[in-house]
Amino acid sequence: MMKKVFITRKIEEEVIRELSSKFRVEVWPYEDQVCPREELLKHAADSHALLTMLSDQVDEELFEQAPELEIVANLAVGYDNIDVKSAAERGIIISNTPDVLTDTTADLAFSLLLATARRIVESADYIKQGNWQSWSPYLLAGSDVHHKTIGIIGMGEIGEAVAKRARGFDMNILYHNRSRNQEAEDKLHASYRTLDELVAESDFIVCLTPLTEETRGMIGTAEFSRMKNSAYLINAGRGPVVDEEALIQALQDGEIAGAGLDVFEKEPIDVSHPLLSMKNVTAVPHIGSSSVETRRTMMELCATNIARVLTGSEPVTKVQ
Repeated sequence: MMKKVFITRKIEEEVIRELSSKFRVEVWPYEDQVCPREELLKHAADSHALLTMLSDQVDEELFEQAPELEIVANLAVGYDNIDVKSAAERGIIISNTPDVLTDTTADLAFSLLLATARRIVESADYIKQGNWQSWSPYLLAGSDVHHKTIGIIGMGEIGEAVAKRARGFDMNILYHNRSRNQEAEDKLHASYRTLDELVAESDFIVCLTPLTEETRGMIGTAEFSRMKNSAYLINAGRGPVVDEEALIQALQDGEIAGAGLDVFEKEPIDVSHPLLSMKNVTAVPHIGSSSVETRRTMMELCATNIARVLTGSEPVTKVQ
C-alpha cells in the first residue's frame, strides 16, 4: 500500500503531481482557507507525511492520533507552530525551508522600511482619494533612509541580507544577536550592540529574530521608551516578539515615528485592530517570502524532504 501524504493547503499542481507519482496524496483543496482542525486530525490519523503551513498547529494531540507519521514538512523557515520536543520523542522528523527565501524576505523587510519612512501607502491613498489639490513643501514629507542608522535584531542569513541592502543606502549598521556574528562585522561592517544600546541608537529597528521563550515580548514598553522619537520599528520576524499594546501606546504617545509590520501577535489581524487605523503604520499580511518564484521553491523543497524521508533517506533541511 502506498504511503499517504496530506497537504494542508492547495499548492503548485506540479509539486502535487510529483509527489503523487510516488505516494498517495490528499490535499485540503483551498488556497485561502486554513484547514480546519478536525480535518487536519482526521487526515493525519493515517498519514505518513504532512506538508503544513504556519497556521497549522502540529502538537501532542495530533501526534497521538497519527501513529504512522514519519515527517512534518513545514512550508516556512520558522516552526513555532510545531511541538518539536514531542516529535523528537516519537522519532518524527521535522523539516523547514531555510535559505531559499532569504533574499525575498530581506526585500520585503527593506521595502517595509522604505514604505514606512517615505509614507508610500499613505501617499497612494491620498492621491486615490482625490486629496491632492496642490503642491506644498512638506506635503506627506517622510524621513530619509540614506545615511541613517539601522539596528537589526537577529543577524542570521536574512539579517545579513537586509544589512547588504542597507549598505547600498550608505546606512550605519548595528545589530543584536544571541552571539556575535563575526562575518557580518567583517564583511558588512556591522557593529554589535546590546539590545538597550541598539534601540537607543537606531533610526530604524528591524526585528528578524525567530520566536522563542527568550524573544517573546522582547520589544516592549522599556524598549520603546529608549527609542528616538524619530525612530521606526520594522517587524518581519514573528509578531509576538513585539508587545503590541506597548507598540500602540508608543505610537499614540509619539515615542516613535512609525512602524512597518508584516507579522502580528494574532494572525490574521482583525480589521478593527487599532494598528490598522494609524496613518504611521504600514501593515501587510505576512508576505515576507511571498514571491511566485520563492513560494514554488519552498514547496519543491518540502516535497523533496517528504520524498527522501518516506523512501528511507535524510531530508535536505532537517530541523531535528
